[in-house]
Parts: sequence; structure tokens; C-alpha cells
Amino acid sequence: MKSTFTRVVVKGGVLSPAELKQILEIAESAGLDTISFGSRQDILFIKEDGEFSFEPQGKFQFISPEVEGAENIVSSYVSSDIFPNTPWLTSDRYLYILEQFRILPILKINITDPKQRLVPLFTGHLNFIAAEHEDYWYLFVRLPEWESNQMYPALIYSWDLAKVAAAIEDILQEEPETVDFLFELVNDALDLNSRTVDKLLEVPFYPFPYYEGINRVGSDTYWLGLYWRNNRYYIEFLKALCDLCSECRIGKISITPWKSLIIKGIAEQYKLEWEKLLGKYGINVRHSMLELNWHLPVSNKSALKLKKYLVSYFDKHDISTYGLTFGITDYTRKAYYFTSIIIEKNEPPTQLESVKIRSTYNLLFAKNFDPNTQEYLVYVQEVDKTDLPELLIELSKIYFEQLGRENPKPEKPNKPKDPSSREVYQCQECLTVYDSEFGDLSQGIIPETPFGNLSETYHCPLCEAPKSSFLKKKFLRREE
Repeated sequence: MKSTFTRVVVKGGVLSPAELKQILEIAESAGLDTISFGSRQDILFIKEDGEFSFEPQGKFQFISPEVEGAENIVSSYVSSDIFPNTPWLTSDRYLYILEQFRILPILKINITDPKQRLVPLFTGHLNFIAAEHEDYWYLFVRLPEWESNQMYPALIYSWDLAKVAAAIEDILQEEPETVDFLFELVNDALDLNSRTVDKLLEVPFYPFPYYEGINRVGSDTYWLGLYWRNNRYYIEFLKALCDLCSECRIGKISITPWKSLIIKGIAEQYKLEWEKLLGKYGINVRHSMLELNWHLPVSNKSALKLKKYLVSYFDKHDISTYGLTFGITDYTRKAYYFTSIIIEKNEPPTQLESVKIRSTYNLLFAKNFDPNTQEYLVYVQEVDKTDLPELLIELSKIYFEQLGRENPKPEKPNKPKDPSSREVYQCQECLTVYDSEFGDLSQGIIPETPFGNLSETYHCPLCEAPKSSFLKKKFLRREE
């Protein structure tokens, strides 16, 4: 039976232990024993065996996935004080700014620090990114119908962020097509304390951080990162965690876009208590970077299975992926990617929906392996699952080779893994691919047999179309 889920809004991905505990109690009342986290730092109630009901309290906002026009605000509050950050952008400053947003936005809003790596900068419709000038922010706009981000031609004052976001939402009915037109409409509607953009945004490159376990920050303080492979966090453990936060005078708990939790500000005197809590519930906080740097669709069992397959291969072959991030996604042209490498699952041919065929995948990589470039290039297309491990290893090696170079240009994969450099033909009836590297053992054709050498009696092994139905497949690099 298809799973159902409901989102609980957590503004900026930050909430108090008391608030989390109340949400957990609501989940229990719905018959759940676990909760999950979403990629926009929200909480998910997921039920595998059909519908469920609960009595939400007025202070929390619950949103059905079918509801459009209600989005959680993403912030990099979770990174402050523990990862590189803009000096003026403190934890308190985030909280003051988030407090200005009194109404649930209909647009995706990101409020981020460009010097951190944990929270993506450009996955929103309105992306506020901290400037060097204290209390001022760049704004990069990508409204739902726009193809790319456009930089707003002024820096926005911290206490105007909520007003600007609300004004832009009101202006949507005007269907602005450019950021300059949007700028004029906002200025007509509001009296703002903006300032001129005197330099372009610079986003420094940092390797993706390790965000799990108990880690020291400063001389006598620690932070704790918690991660579950399957994104199912047991309510019983989380309630005990909330109680310990209260005992240790920890006021906030943070959710990351990587479906994990971070607790900051653990005093050294309480470190042993946290270790005891983890031990009591058998919580593993020693996952390798191979596991932590993945982003998967929510409640997608096939994506989780594919990740386990690839991670197991990497681990068996002692592969390093430090600094890289991976995403698995179903094919969509309007995806907001935020990982270094994307494994894109192709849609099956519509005319063969009732026929079980093997899935194929595309591999894309961010320019310079930096997702903040917002530019993705195709590495290979329509490859089998069994080809993915070696292809990903090739990409990871290219990444390490180009580290430190100014404008690295990844090469095409070596033969036989690059479909554009070998004989690949596709059936125009059912889209089955003939690859000379593998031949067609079902018809006695051995590997390394060129398509031109096939008998004229050769036919598609799936739909039995004649050889004349196969056309050479062209693989083109595509920018997102």
C-alpha cells in the first residue's frame, strides 16, 4: 500500500526541545513510532499502510503534500558557530530575522551564509545570501516560471527581508519576467533601507563537511550530529533527547537539509551524559563520509536501495568521496539540484509502462563539482545500474585531480564507459539500446560486436523490431 505523509513546518529548520517534544507526542497520537525529515528542514509524518489522522495543535502548521502554495523557510542557522561563517551572522541574528516572517510563505525562501557548505544557497525561489556588509543580503530570484536565478540589483537590509518576500509574493499576479521589473515593482510598493551592490557575490569553495558525531568547538563546548540511514528517527529516543537538552540548558535543535539533526552548545560537563544517551539507545554516530554525503527523495525505497548498492561498492573498494555530494532523483527538467553529482533515473518509455524493463540512469556533475555554480553538465546517459559504480569512481578521481585548479574541465569517461565514444544504437519502437561493448547474448552476439556487423535478420530483443528500426544514439552535453 502506498505510503502517506504530512509535513510539519519548522521555520528555518530550528525549534526548541519543548516544541519538538510536542510534535513527537502528536506523532504518537497518530500511531507513529518514527518521524522523518525533509530536504527543506521540515518534519515528516510518514505512514506506510494508508491514511492516518491526528489532532494538530494550533501553534504548529501541518501541510498535506497535495497542498500547493505553502513552503518552509530554509536557513543555515544550523551551521552557525560550528562551521565557517560570515562574522556578523550569528545564531541570534538568524532568529531575529526568522521572527519577522509571521505568515507561511507560498514561495520557497532560503536565508543562508555563503561561507558555509551544509545548507544549499540557491534551491529557493527567493535566495537571500549574506553580504560582507553587516545586516545586508544579496537576493537571487528564481520565480517558479523562470529558467535561472537572477540577481536583485540591490542589497536588502536584514529587517526588510520579510517585507520584500511578502511584496514579491503579492507581485506574482503581475507575472514579472525580469528581476529589473520586479525591482521596480518592489520599490514602488515599499520604503526600504537597501544599498547598492558594490561587488558581486563570491562563494568560496569548501569541501562538504562531516556533520555527524560529537565534535568539539572552542575550548569547552561540543556539538552533536545525528544521522539515520533510512531517515526514520525513533520517537522514544528523540523524546529522551529533548529531555536531556532541557537538562543541559540547550535552547535550540536544528534540522539539516540532509535529513539529520544537530544539537549545538553542549557544555563539556554534560558530554558524558550525551554519550550515555547514545549508548543506552544503541545510536551509531560513526557513519563514513561515503554514507553522509547523499541526498535522496523522501520515502523512496528504490533510491535508498540504489544508494546502499553504491555505498557498499565504494566501501568494498576503499574509495574516497570526501568533499563530494551525491543526489538520486527521478528525471525532471525543473529539479533544484544541490549536490556535486546527480544520478538521474530515466522515465520508462510511455508505450511500455506495462512491461518490466531495466531502469537506465544519467550522470550529471556540477561545473567544477561545485553545486553553487548552478550549472550541471551531462557525463553519460542511459547507462545500466551495474555501470554506475565505476563511472562514479571515475568522476571522483577527476574531482580530486582538479582540486585547486582554477577552471577544471572534467574529461569524458574512458572507453568503454562513454556511450558517445562507442557504437550505441537505439530501437525507435521501444527505446531499447544496443551497445557493442556488451553485444546481445540473448541472440548469440558476443561483446565487442559493432552494430554494422550484425546480420540483417537481427531484431530488437524486447519488441522484435527489425534492425532498420535502430538509429545511432547521439549523447549531447546538457546544461541545467
